[in-house]
Amino acid sequence: MGRLSLAIGMLAALAATGASAQSMNLTGMYKCTQMCRGSLPAHVTQNGPELNLLTEAGVPSRAWPDWFSPANRIWIDAFNESAVYSPDGMLIQFDNGTIWQRDLLPPRRRR
Repeated sequence: MGRLSLAIGMLAALAATGASAQSMNLTGMYKCTQMCRGSLPAHVTQNGPELNLLTEAGVPSRAWPDWFSPANRIWIDAFNESAVYSPDGMLIQFDNGTIWQRDLLPPRRRR
């Protein structure tokens, strides 16, 4: 009976962790501030736990919550690396040193 209780507790903990990973919405435009590979704005589109990224170099990739730390890290498939995001979703820092900062300014109008 003790093993069954332990198994149920572990499953409940995993379910709670998965739910907390979805609480932050990273959708938006970001500007690269460090270790940039291009000068375009970066874009993140989040649909549930899955994310689509378009880097500052125009490279698309898919991402999802990191298996080992889903509440504050994402895994980027095409780069074979993870990134940590701030609790408010304003910064994303990749393992290679690249940092994206959320760009809250409206897009400039062309004249």
